[in-house]
Amino acid sequence: MKKLILVRHAKSDWPEETEDFDRPLADKGLKDAMNMSRFMKSNNISIDRFVSSPAVRALNTCKIFNQAYQLNVSTEDKLYNPSERNFESVIYDLDDSVSSVALFSHNNGISNFANSISEDIFHFPTCGVAGFEIDCNSWSEFDGAKKKLLFFYEPGKI
Repeated sequence: MKKLILVRHAKSDWPEETEDFDRPLADKGLKDAMNMSRFMKSNNISIDRFVSSPAVRALNTCKIFNQAYQLNVSTEDKLYNPSERNFESVIYDLDDSVSSVALFSHNNGISNFANSISEDIFHFPTCGVAGFEIDCNSWSEFDGAKKKLLFFYEPGKI
């Protein structure tokens, strides 16, 4: 069994003359990311690896989560403005020694991808987190594997 955790970046700000890629987290986003990461860690949600979009707001969300988890963090360009296929490509590239991975990304891609692998209807709020159990031994089997929603957390409801 593998576990896939999808995390939408926390609430961002959009200062004047700031490119989309460089948008920082808003104060609310910083607080939500700290609360969500602590909530997940205190509920024993194990994660082996973090992979983030390189965009500032996603990577900073990932770094805040990593204060609780202390993992190796990598970035993947495919998680910025992603399609469902981009997520699959990142998943297929994972080493099979990784049992549980958290991908930090953006809407609409993250909601579309979650909806493509689940019968539950998702619209991720900022800093929303969904966890799935993937019935496979290798990430290369992801597409054909049975997927089960384990949890869906929203920052305003934890």
